[in-house]
Parts: sequence; C-alpha cells; structure tokens
Amino acid sequence: MNNSKFEFYYGAMGSGKTREIFKVWYSMREDGFKSVVMKPSKDKKGDSFIVSRDGSSLDVDFLIGKDDDIYKIIAMYCVDNCLDAVLVDEVEFLSAKQIYQLSNIVDILGIDVICYGLLTDFRGKLFEGSKALIEWDAKLIELKRQCKCGNKNAFNARYINNEFVLEGEQVAIDGIDASYRPVCRKCYKKLIKMRNVKNN
Repeated sequence: MNNSKFEFYYGAMGSGKTREIFKVWYSMREDGFKSVVMKPSKDKKGDSFIVSRDGSSLDVDFLIGKDDDIYKIIAMYCVDNCLDAVLVDEVEFLSAKQIYQLSNIVDILGIDVICYGLLTDFRGKLFEGSKALIEWDAKLIELKRQCKCGNKNAFNARYINNEFVLEGEQVAIDGIDASYRPVCRKCYKKLIKMRNVKNN
C-alpha cells in the first residue's frame, strides 16, 4: 500500500514557508532520509538557491524549466540514487501538467512530494500550479501569520515604487520586479478602496 505524502504548505508572504522547507530538509537529513530540492527557474530570486529573509540559503538540486518533465527527471535520478522525498519551493509557478507529474512521483514511484508556495497572486487569483494542486488532491496545510490589524494575512499586496497596484503580469518576483506586503482580506479591501478614490 502506498502511503506516500502529497502536501502543499501555503501562506501569504512572510508566513514562514522558507523556514518550513529548511526545517524539513534538515530534519530528514538528520534522520537518515534522502531528499532533493527543486524550484521553478522562473523564480529568479537566489538563482540556484532557496534564500530566506534572514539570509540563510539552501542549494537547489533541480531548477525546473517550463517544459521540463519532473516525473522523468526524478525517475532517472532514482536509477542511481535512493530517494525518500522531493521538496518543491515556489510550486505556484509550475504548470498544471507539471503538478500532475508531481502527483505521479507520489502515486507511481512512492516518493513523498512536499510543496511550498503561494496559493493566490496579488489580485487574489489562484496561480496555475496552486489550482492544480487543489484539483489533484494535495493535502493543504496553511501557514498563518497575523496582519497588523490582528486578522490572518491572506493577500499579497503588490507595490511598485511604493505604490499599491492591481495591474501587471501575474508573476513579478519580490525584491526584483516589485515588493509585497501581506495583509488580511479586510485591509486588502481598504487598499483597493483607497486606490479607487485616489484614481477618481
């Protein structure tokens, strides 16, 4: 019986996703389990590393391009290597097809796949990868952090030149293309209202 895990840790920016992937990687290594780390090449931040806000970093074993077959990559890796888990950072940037490939790593190869990323973009819309994780029945685990008003952060408000924006491409990398501030639903609505008043 295959009891391998297919999990998705999600939360707004600053909720501790990077700390969680570091913790799992180090714990697995200490317990004698073998894991590999991957992230989409679309994530320009840190190049071939996962970098946390405190400056800690973790080597990425596989940078995934938009046309890469993740199942084949891992299946080939397993020919010469033992593997217990695949840790995927910034999973929201993967395609729906690649999420299906991740599910096959769990269901066919019997390897745990643990994903980390954002559920929604700066407009509150699901990313393609996140939507596919829901559709392919990954276990959803929310990492929570409070908004300054006391409610739970759920939205990633995008700022360009220190101005809240609702326009632009879905993917804009934090600290490179734009900056983000995690806020709750109520505060996000206030930002939209203030923006509309300013632009009218």
